[in-house]
Amino acid sequence: MHIAGTTVLLTGVTGGIGGAVAAEMAARGAQLILTGRRREALEPLADRYGARTVLADLADAEDVRRLAEEAAGTDILIANAALPSSGDLLDYTPAQIDRALAVNLRAPAMLARLLAPDMVARGRGHICFVGSLSGMAATKSSSLYNATKFGLRGLSLAFRQDLHGTGVGVSIVQPGFVRDLGMFADTGSPTPGGVRTVAPQQVVKGVARAIERDVAEINVAPLELRFLTKIASQFPGFAERVQRRAGAEKTMNAIVAAQRTSR
Repeated sequence: MHIAGTTVLLTGVTGGIGGAVAAEMAARGAQLILTGRRREALEPLADRYGARTVLADLADAEDVRRLAEEAAGTDILIANAALPSSGDLLDYTPAQIDRALAVNLRAPAMLARLLAPDMVARGRGHICFVGSLSGMAATKSSSLYNATKFGLRGLSLAFRQDLHGTGVGVSIVQPGFVRDLGMFADTGSPTPGGVRTVAPQQVVKGVARAIERDVAEINVAPLELRFLTKIASQFPGFAERVQRRAGAEKTMNAIVAAQRTSR
C-alpha cells in the first residue's frame, strides 16, 4: 500500500517513537490524524505537520469509540500508544491493571475493529500495531507489559488472517531496545548484558516497510537479540537463567524505580 495520499490515524504521538513516525508519515505525503490526552502536546505537532488532532484517553472506552468516529475514512491505522507497565504484578492496583490492559491491548483492538469495516468496504487499507519484542519473550518485572504485548502480537497475526483477501493488511512491528527515545532513554538504564540498541529511525522504517509491503511481522533489533528472542520464546526456562546471568534483574529494578519517581 502506498502511503502518499492516504489518511493515517496515529496513536501515541506524544511519547516514545510516535513523533518520529509522524514525521515520516508526513514526509511520505500522508494526511495525519494525531491523538493524545494533552492538547498542549498535540497542538505543536498539528501545526508542524498540518495534521488534524483528536483529544482522547485510550483507557476510556467511550473516548476510543468517539476517536474511531472522528477518524472515519482512515486508510491506515498505526496503533502505537502504550503504557510502560513495568514492575511486579503484586505492586499494581486493580485500577492500574485495568488501565494498562485498556491502553495497550483493548484500545488497539477496538480501533481496529471499528475502522476495519470501512477499509474492507473500500477494498484497501492497513492496520499496523507497534508492539515490542516483549511480546515474544518474558522478562522479570514485566508481567503486565508482557501480557499486553503477547496479546497484541496474537491479535495482529490472527486478525491478519481474518482479513486475508479483503485488500486490508495487518502488521505488527516489534522493536527491541531503542536508544534516544523510550524507557531506556528516559531512565538512563543500561541494556541487560550490554545488548545493542537500535535507532528510532530504524523502527520508523520498519513501520513504513510493514505498511507498504504488507509484511506480517517485523522485529527491529540487532541480529543477536532477534536470535535470542526466538530462543527465549521456545525455551523460557533457559531464557530465564540467561537473563539472570546477564543482569536483567538489576536493569529492570532501575527502570521500575525511575518510572515510579516520574509518576
